[in-house]
Amino acid sequence: MHPSRLALADGSVFAGVGFGAVGTGVMNLGEVVFNTSMSGYQEALTDPSYTGQILALTATQVGNYGITTDDIESARPTVSGFVVRELSRVWSNQRSVEDLSGWLAKSGVPGIHEIDTRALVRKLRNSGSMNGVLCGDATRSDDELVALAKSIASMAGQDLASAVSPRQALRWEESLGDWAPRTESCMRVARKTLTVVAIDCGAKRNIYRNLIQRNCVVHALPHDATPDAIRALKPDGLFISNGPGDPSAVESTVQTLRVIAGEIPTFGICLGHQLLALALGAKTYKLKFGHRGSNQPVRNLLSDRIEITSQNHGFCVDEESLRNVGGEPTHIHLNDHTIAGFRHTAKPIFSVQYHPEASPGPHDSDYLFDCFIELMETRVPLSEETMRTAQSRSALLDRGELAGR
Repeated sequence: MHPSRLALADGSVFAGVGFGAVGTGVMNLGEVVFNTSMSGYQEALTDPSYTGQILALTATQVGNYGITTDDIESARPTVSGFVVRELSRVWSNQRSVEDLSGWLAKSGVPGIHEIDTRALVRKLRNSGSMNGVLCGDATRSDDELVALAKSIASMAGQDLASAVSPRQALRWEESLGDWAPRTESCMRVARKTLTVVAIDCGAKRNIYRNLIQRNCVVHALPHDATPDAIRALKPDGLFISNGPGDPSAVESTVQTLRVIAGEIPTFGICLGHQLLALALGAKTYKLKFGHRGSNQPVRNLLSDRIEITSQNHGFCVDEESLRNVGGEPTHIHLNDHTIAGFRHTAKPIFSVQYHPEASPGPHDSDYLFDCFIELMETRVPLSEETMRTAQSRSALLDRGELAGR
């Protein structure tokens, strides 16, 4: 056993057992957040949007299906630490290649289990996400760890996208393959191959897989790509990815989008949604504890349908300022009525705050990739009819009613 502690900035200390990277010298700092998904821990741990954060799961047991090479969203774990109620002592899956603890250890990521995660999550819900220290060093006192947690800079104001964005341009090749949720004949596949330039602020791989599956060529550029670098690739569409940190701090991307968003049909997800809003002149703000989980309810205001979505964000777009610059909300989060998506009324721009690519999570919202294909082919602002048609068709396909057509 390796004793470990999670110390929070409010003075709370949770004692438990360490796993992953353990030992006297192990101590990681970050913003402590929680995710309510019951599965998908590997996808969450490799989501670049968790950079700088210690992730706690509400699921009672984690690690039971090990680690597979297919279910990763970036090259390595991106979290600063991992908190669970119970680490499974047995892992079994026909696709698994190693256990969770050993995999985390190879990347230097510490974990802690055998703590009361319900008490931790209640604290974070009541007080808001707060900074913490995950430490396996028994020589450090509780007071010392709490003082360290208090000294950590707030997530507000931090540009973390620059830390996870690719250093150079790359072309993405991998499609959904056998994991396609619908057959290609039923998916909204582009009539001719479309070129998509992605401003990669820490993209999840499954986003690019979804675009490739729909007959797109994807060029991923660094977050600070210039308008001229984007235009040089002669794109049919511009995509802005998810990523970590405060959107208002990613100034280089916002400046580029002020010039080029809407000049080319544009789609944003998560951080990309926030960056587009800022580029248009809207404002963003930090949520109390954020939305993280694969069970988040959203209403599509154009179709009046409910979607169960996968989400991971701590910032949100201010509705009044968005409306003042030509943005129209298209989706709303049903738990707190914050904006979950918008379209521009005069330009071919739309975005969502959540993750239609899932991974992990439901496929209720994968129709949004079909909307992007339509936007690139028509080059006109997203219409209510396009949104309704895409979502209705997706619902029929998910029930198998269009199979074989």
